[in-house]
Amino acid sequence: MQRSLIVSAAGAIALMAASAAIPAAADDHRDRGDRGRFGDVDDRRVKVGREIAPVKLDLDGKDRKEKKEVWLGSYIVNAQGGCNDCHTNPPYTPDGNPFLGEEERINVDGYLCGGMDFGIAVSANISPDADGLPAGLERREFIRLLQTGEKPSGRILQVMPWPVYGKMTRRDLSAVYAYLSAIPSCEP
Repeated sequence: MQRSLIVSAAGAIALMAASAAIPAAADDHRDRGDRGRFGDVDDRRVKVGREIAPVKLDLDGKDRKEKKEVWLGSYIVNAQGGCNDCHTNPPYTPDGNPFLGEEERINVDGYLCGGMDFGIAVSANISPDADGLPAGLERREFIRLLQTGEKPSGRILQVMPWPVYGKMTRRDLSAVYAYLSAIPSCEP
């Protein structure tokens, strides 16, 4: 009886040690960009991102690797991030609101052009500006903004769920930037 308790205690300690190691392994995996033991996760996300982009993308001059980054960004923006819900006003066409039981039709004319009023803040236009910069930001500025919530002016973003996006890998945030760089501009 005493031996089985010792074995059980040893087993419990081993299980706790293994459980404690999981977050470290998950962090290592995350830094590799969804590769490793999850196999072709990126390939599937890239394929879906290519299929669900609601607007025509400017991929001129991009090589295969750069296109894959854009399509991964499309997946993150359109399948995970919900960016359209806040950065497109209105997000859906009058007859395409899935929340009303209609077949989803994204408002492509105002896609990610901003203008959604939240009372304390209005969503930004995150399409490329005249210089081709999403939200008028260089890649490093954009990634820092999503990681910290701090605008170049020093003000902290309100409403925008940057604490969630800040937990993404730098690679994923870079893919979001690449995608936003490839969408049509809302600038006249």
